[in-house]
Amino acid sequence: MKKTEKMLVGERTFSVLLVLFSLAVMYLAYQIAGFSSINSAGAFPLGVSLVMLLSAATVLLDLRKKSAPDTQGWFDSLKQFTGQHFPKRTLIFAGLAIAYLMAIQWISFYLSTFLFLVLSMVYLRNGRIVGALLTAGLLVVLIYLLFTLAFSVYLP
Repeated sequence: MKKTEKMLVGERTFSVLLVLFSLAVMYLAYQIAGFSSINSAGAFPLGVSLVMLLSAATVLLDLRKKSAPDTQGWFDSLKQFTGQHFPKRTLIFAGLAIAYLMAIQWISFYLSTFLFLVLSMVYLRNGRIVGALLTAGLLVVLIYLLFTLAFSVYLP
């Protein structure tokens, strides 16, 4: 006897949103140049959006074979969803990334990149400060050499 697989909390909603997003991408791809010929500018984006739409529709249709998740109401579903998809570690790292993007405006790119790399490595590797300082320093020097000297692109 085949065992029915359980659906994850939020899986159906995500699949519907994926289908809608694929339709929006298809519309925007058609807006590029229509589909006048296979060589037109919009042909490749239309093909990619068609693959996206077919994949998302397949995933959505496959959900019919799965049973509903074990939740008691909307609040319980939300609690399970946030617990599974937004753990504390991920939220803190996202906060560091947002702070890094804001810091680029006030301090230089190189200093903010160095600080972001050090803080994220120390947090994600549970406090290995010396290794984080050395790695971040090396990466910032490599970024400087690559962009400023090799490509002649001056970063803020």
